[in-house]
Amino acid sequence: MRLTILGGGGFRVPLVYGALLRDRAPGRVTEVVLYDVDAARLHAIGRVLAERAYGIDDAPRVRTTTDLDEALRGADFVFSAIRVGGLEGRAADERIALDEGVLGQETVGAGGIAYGLRTVPVAVEIARRVKALAPDAWVINFTNPAGLVTEAMAEHLGDHVVGICDSPVGLARRVARAVGVDPAAVRLDYAGLNHLGWLHGMYDGEENVLPRLFEDDALLTSFEEGKLFGADWLRTLGSVPNEYLHYYYFNREAVAAYQRAEKTRGAFLREQQAGFYASTDSVPEASVWAAWDRTRAEREATYMSANRKASGGGERHADDMESGGYENVALALMRAIARDEPATLVLNVRNGTSLRALDDKAVIEIPCRIDAAGPRPLPVSQLTGHEAGLVSTVKAVERCVLEAAESGSARAAVKAFALHPLVDSVHVARRLLDGYRGAHPGLGYLRAD
Repeated sequence: MRLTILGGGGFRVPLVYGALLRDRAPGRVTEVVLYDVDAARLHAIGRVLAERAYGIDDAPRVRTTTDLDEALRGADFVFSAIRVGGLEGRAADERIALDEGVLGQETVGAGGIAYGLRTVPVAVEIARRVKALAPDAWVINFTNPAGLVTEAMAEHLGDHVVGICDSPVGLARRVARAVGVDPAAVRLDYAGLNHLGWLHGMYDGEENVLPRLFEDDALLTSFEEGKLFGADWLRTLGSVPNEYLHYYYFNREAVAAYQRAEKTRGAFLREQQAGFYASTDSVPEASVWAAWDRTRAEREATYMSANRKASGGGERHADDMESGGYENVALALMRAIARDEPATLVLNVRNGTSLRALDDKAVIEIPCRIDAAGPRPLPVSQLTGHEAGLVSTVKAVERCVLEAAESGSARAAVKAFALHPLVDSVHVARRLLDGYRGAHPGLGYLRAD
């Protein structure tokens, strides 16, 4: 079985390859094709994978290419993890937004809209090439903003594109450990959009164990979301939000923390990863994996650090920095489809009739049962009033981004910025678009209406 990884020179690719090496079952992936527009990054990641596979006789063969069509031909699965504009683009997204006094995070608010505007046209072209060259392939999308990009690709690939994210995996694992149940054995009542969802229940057999959490302050503040949101606010909500909702519930504090930070998250990662890629040729062959892993550990330790400072949440717990997130979701998804090994995972898929607040084509984040026929959403609680309102608003923003990407309408792009709950003025929305067009030549397709 052949897996093609788009964005194959990306820093997190070794996590995916490590998961493939742990898969010893018949019918596993035997060939990995890495595609990237940057040949130097491909070479660096290729060295990391070669060391990781050293001594493993039946390790999946790795091939690299900068030709998209070559990468797609013959693929059974396509894992898409591209970053249009690179980390330089992310750093610009963050800084332009913060200069206007609004959040610039890469998937939330103004930064997420800017990222979507330059990513959707590229993702749509990839979807068209997959349909032409590998029509039976399944696309697993991790490209951010994951829900928006998955919805754009689904217009061309239908249900053969599935979005994944590691945030719900981490949330469920932390809550399960806090209440003393096996994370692998629980059933989740979770729903929303990517980076905008809520855990309404966690069932160990027939028992909803989530109430145990709300009865005990020590438990409720023992894990990352409890520290971020605080016990009182979680009890007020009656659910546990995805960590990214900190940007909404504590927006003023988050923006202030980002403005006070020495550098934005994107700028930090840009410098950190540039240093790693530049140094790989000078690192001995037997040490390149260790160099990559040290860089990964630093990346994980500093994740959402500004938010933790704003909330007084302190340093990340060691359990929150372990691997086993999106790469294991991707592997479980591939195994379920290719081998008909049923699995239950939280995925980004079309809504159908699952959430009454949204139409059937809206891509949502929800637990699904997956087998050879693909994923099927499982029943969940309906969104509460404020959840449905926030989700409907953000979905309307995503639809404006899709309209702008398809039509080239600058007016639709301004509308996307202006309608977002974290952008507080139409004038700010217009200045944001001007700033992003100036920073990103790829947004030149947006024209005045």
